Amino acid sequence: MSALPRSPRLRRILAAYTVNLLGTWFGTVALSVAVYDHTRSAAAVTALFIARFVPALAVPALVARVEASPRRGRLSAIYALEGLSAAALAGVVWQFWLPGILVLVALDGMGALAASALLRAEAARPDPTEADATEDAARPPEAALAQAAVPAERSEDAREAHSANAGLNLALSVCVVVGPTLAAVTVKGLGVPLALLIDAVSFLVCGALLVDMHPYVEERSGTSVRARLSAAWLYLRETPSLRAVLLTEAAALVFFETGAPAEVIYAKGTLGAGDLGYGTLLSAWGVGMVVGSLLFARASKRSLGAMLTAGTFAVGMAYVGFAAAPSLALAACAALLGGLGNGVQWASLIGTVQQLTPAHLHGRLMGTVESIGALCPLIGLPLSGLVLTLGSPRIAFLIFGLAAAGATTGFLRLWLGWRAAAARGEGATAAPASSGSHSGL
Repeated sequence: MSALPRSPRLRRILAAYTVNLLGTWFGTVALSVAVYDHTRSAAAVTALFIARFVPALAVPALVARVEASPRRGRLSAIYALEGLSAAALAGVVWQFWLPGILVLVALDGMGALAASALLRAEAARPDPTEADATEDAARPPEAALAQAAVPAERSEDAREAHSANAGLNLALSVCVVVGPTLAAVTVKGLGVPLALLIDAVSFLVCGALLVDMHPYVEERSGTSVRARLSAAWLYLRETPSLRAVLLTEAAALVFFETGAPAEVIYAKGTLGAGDLGYGTLLSAWGVGMVVGSLLFARASKRSLGAMLTAGTFAVGMAYVGFAAAPSLALAACAALLGGLGNGVQWASLIGTVQQLTPAHLHGRLMGTVESIGALCPLIGLPLSGLVLTLGSPRIAFLIFGLAAAGATTGFLRLWLGWRAAAARGEGATAAPASSGSHSGL
């Protein structure tokens, strides 16, 4: 199956998502360079990244507020707010005021995560110009669990939704590979303020592409943000399968994030490969992500639960491979494996959450996923530093890899439990899936 969706609407979503990712890299690299050049402080750079992550707690509420409004253009308004924030950052960097930078970065980060969640929810929704959405309650729980547990023949909406998810995942992987380099070249050639203005323009382009998108969701629980968040929280409490997936993913992401600080020490110190060796490991991981994204795109009839389990295991084994590799060549092979797992794992997680969630809650649950993805580094990065102070990078990678393997065990147990329940015809632990839910677990 092609990684590109056929629907013009979904193609515009994919284009906006890609432009947003590239623009974000411009902002991230430019601000990192500016803050370090002006302060020469690692603590200031760390504060910059923390400022982007901390507002993640407010993302589900912002998503709920956008979904509560029947007026069009709310999603574009978020991008306009990001564009204004980026333009303001260009001015604040010019005069350099660190507190102002941190406030604007926090505002931009919250908007970016909310926009990503809403885009993923929109991508999973059937195109209203081509098909009518099926009411969530129309599908019996037994049918939802069967589709969630084993691969099945998919409807046209389901195939298109898988294609959209695959396309977004491929865009993410490609931007991880090319974004930092493109941003670094631009910052070096044009300077930080102009790079931030390019970032601002990218957000305005996204808003223009999505000006007709209408994320409004009619909610039986009420129209207030509080009522909508309560409905999502109640659903999580009543759906053990979904809650277990999110908690297991959070544990996995914590240990995934612990590897990043160790890689540079590992490449330059343990392997003695220098800057070129560090770049080789990053490149190999990036190539693996692209390959993994392409594999996911072609796996529309594969079990999401199997891919989620296998992707998590691959990342864990990559870290174990780093611990054992005697040379840069073997370490690069391990990095390729880790990137491949990374490219499969995140997309499978997104699909799994959508599969276990009724369509009217997709936005809020995607907001929860984005929040988890942003908050886990706040635990993983300090944990990595602690482990590295107590032992060598090889020992650190062995610990991280085995811990990630523990998350693999959690996903494996969930998947096998769903399959067994589906075989018995039980549906109590799964949610009725929407007609746009795109794959089986």
